[in-house]
Amino acid sequence: MKGNKLIIYGLLLAFGLAAPFIFPAYKLQISFMWILVILALTWDVQGGQMGYNSFGNILFFGIGMYICAGIQIGMFFPLAEWTSSGGEKTFLHTPSQYFQGFFVGLVLASIVPAIVAALIGYGILGLRGHYFAICTLGLGIAAGEIAGGIELIGAGQGMTAPPWPKGIGDTELRSEFFYFLCFILMVVTFIFLKWAYQTRFGLILNAIRDNEDKAEAMGIYTMRYKIIGWIVSAFFLGIAGGLMGNMVGYIEPTEIAFAGATYGVFMVLMAILGGKGTLWGPVIGAVAFHIFKEGFWTFFLGWQYVALGALIVVIVVFFPEGIMGWLREKYPEKFGEIVDEADRKAQVELK
Repeated sequence: MKGNKLIIYGLLLAFGLAAPFIFPAYKLQISFMWILVILALTWDVQGGQMGYNSFGNILFFGIGMYICAGIQIGMFFPLAEWTSSGGEKTFLHTPSQYFQGFFVGLVLASIVPAIVAALIGYGILGLRGHYFAICTLGLGIAAGEIAGGIELIGAGQGMTAPPWPKGIGDTELRSEFFYFLCFILMVVTFIFLKWAYQTRFGLILNAIRDNEDKAEAMGIYTMRYKIIGWIVSAFFLGIAGGLMGNMVGYIEPTEIAFAGATYGVFMVLMAILGGKGTLWGPVIGAVAFHIFKEGFWTFFLGWQYVALGALIVVIVVFFPEGIMGWLREKYPEKFGEIVDEADRKAQVELK
């Protein structure tokens, strides 16, 4: 069984590495898909493993986006002049400036959101249920409005990210560069969470989800683990935001950076569609959702939000436990569960 898993992992890894060359016309779309997988995986830390449904994780995504682009610009040029004069029309990064600023920006895009998560975690992770969900929803909305009022980062008109430097290949090289960074980040996020869920940390997150009061009665300081979980999510989301801002090339506060109505909702839907509380569920849900979304956005433009609403209804009615939950119920033996034949027949008769 372990050998089969290694083969599957190897094939998936090989596909991810070869995808930009097999489907060169879809490099950007597949790059976005890896970002969506990261969004779903990190949301599931709270929403699935810990049982705290958050609508505010988009906060860390947007902070990472602004931090990365701001550092890239501010290390070499006046940020206020960049945002007021059209940025790339006035200032041009050399290749060394671009890559130096980019990687320093990514490092800070991971650290700053993690610090923010730690600071606000003490304030709101004491809330539970719908109180916590509503509070986190307000965080994302407030962040977009605050960013829209800061002139230094372009206020409501947004800001441009530094363009790909001249003399370093063409647009194909740029798209491959960002593709592999997105893919590597997705793989690292998956591997880290796979490891974390097998440790005491993962067990405690599940204990919080199942019965937080009993977990505290057993002597577990649940607040510490809830904050650590949020820090982990913020860390990877910040890097994903930094990559996303550079790929898009333009950062707008409410429609791109702190887009709670789109990416903030998408990360929840993807995890639920695939099966929250599982490792592979968010991955499967993100891939299925991205293919669905791109199909309707391409061939049925104008009906895409109708289709999205229909998808939400289908998920709630037919896949309340997600695709992974449906598969586990239909093929329990594939997931290592021993099912007696008599029990199977009894379950079928009950249905």
